[in-house]
Amino acid sequence: MSLRFASVLVLALAAIAGLGFWTEHGRFRPAEPAQQTLSWEQARLFAEVMERVKADYVQPVDDAELLESAIRGMVAGLDPHSEFLDEDEYREIRISTSGRYSGIGIEVTTRDSELKVVAPIDGTPAQRAGIRSGDTILSVDGVPVDPERLQETVQRMRGRPGTRVSLTVAREGLDEPLDFELERERIRVASVRYELLEPTYGYLRVSQFNETTPDEVRRAIDAMLEEVQARHGTMLNGLVLDLRNNPGGILDAAVDVADLFLDAGVIVSAEGRTPEARFTRRAQRGDILDGASLVVLVNEGSASASEIVAGALQDHGRALIVGTGTFGKGLVQTVMPLSEGRALKLTTSRYYTPSGDSIHQKGISPDVFVEGSGDYPRPGLASGIDRERDAQLGEAIERLRRLGVMHSRLT
Repeated sequence: MSLRFASVLVLALAAIAGLGFWTEHGRFRPAEPAQQTLSWEQARLFAEVMERVKADYVQPVDDAELLESAIRGMVAGLDPHSEFLDEDEYREIRISTSGRYSGIGIEVTTRDSELKVVAPIDGTPAQRAGIRSGDTILSVDGVPVDPERLQETVQRMRGRPGTRVSLTVAREGLDEPLDFELERERIRVASVRYELLEPTYGYLRVSQFNETTPDEVRRAIDAMLEEVQARHGTMLNGLVLDLRNNPGGILDAAVDVADLFLDAGVIVSAEGRTPEARFTRRAQRGDILDGASLVVLVNEGSASASEIVAGALQDHGRALIVGTGTFGKGLVQTVMPLSEGRALKLTTSRYYTPSGDSIHQKGISPDVFVEGSGDYPRPGLASGIDRERDAQLGEAIERLRRLGVMHSRLT
């Protein structure tokens, strides 16, 4: 790196970090005097380190690559969920929110300096291969996982459909690691499946929350209501909403799904530093089940958006929560477009359930604790349910029977 480039870099960094910065509303905010001196020194240190790397690293590295690495490191150092997205990564995240992307189909996060599987997504190579919530990923294609560089690991797991990737994972209760060989594919995730359990009881499973999920849920419930009415001339008297191993997704989709079952009240609130990061979402009048009994199934793989739904329905007394404690991800990320097709995914809010509780790193405690049994829910939305061997589902059905019919008499 030339001395001139280093000097320009110091001046640029000082102008941004030391002298002040532009806010998201386009206003310039000056830095405090004490911060200005410190920021100038840090800007000079940054330029010195960059110059040393440029001159002495074992192989040549250009300025653009070094600067991007510095940006990625800055954002990744904030928390495991914030990241800088290049053009390809930003395209991937937009695709994933629509329910289509290429990869193996798992949601991961870092916890206790390890890369953990939050949950495999239904019907994907990861779930078909037997990867489970709670597994610790040790290596991808033989490259050991660095939990501080989550995005690099995620990128290794993604790739063109038809290409293969190998994962080594550790599983609680097993002494030896497990090896998985998976073939990447274009994942088109239908987020909802449903069926009637008994003449007037329904089952609805939501595998993740994407843009189409609220409409899928509404259509599924309407179809069950029509079938029960046609067969028995009555209403749907109860519903099991299965959110087990649901890794989350779009916050607005979770709010809309919770709103389907509520007539009024707060669904979720959030606190952050900017006005946009502070908000409260409330339910609109109209319960799609007209007050029929509702039981929600959760487990340790239920995270983020699924916890918003479970927490709202629990706090309003609208549903009984059955299963085990949820994952505990109570942070909201906002994707902010940048220049040249890039973006920043930044944690901007901490969300709270209607009672005012933050579930981050705590999760939601079920009203009725029931350990899971075997590999239930089974892989794939298309697979059938087993109410005999699925202990959590069996308990949910029994609780529906006890709750009885609670249809609203409002007209």
